[in-house]
Amino acid sequence: MDIRVGDVIKMKKPHPCGSHEWEVLRAGMDFRLKCLGCGHQVLLARKLVEKNVRGLTRPQQENNGEG
Repeated sequence: MDIRVGDVIKMKKPHPCGSHEWEVLRAGMDFRLKCLGCGHQVLLARKLVEKNVRGLTRPQQENNGEG
């Protein structure tokens, strides 16, 4: 699964704050995720994240001609 830093993933189960969406802060053997509801950060194994992900949103890159 191609998950990159900056992506927003939707998990199967909600965080205790009620949010299902997490921002990816670090990707590798482990993922550092930040809850978009309350800002809590967790470090989870890649296998666990890939098993529980239900959706992926990749932010649009802005190309306005500036170098």
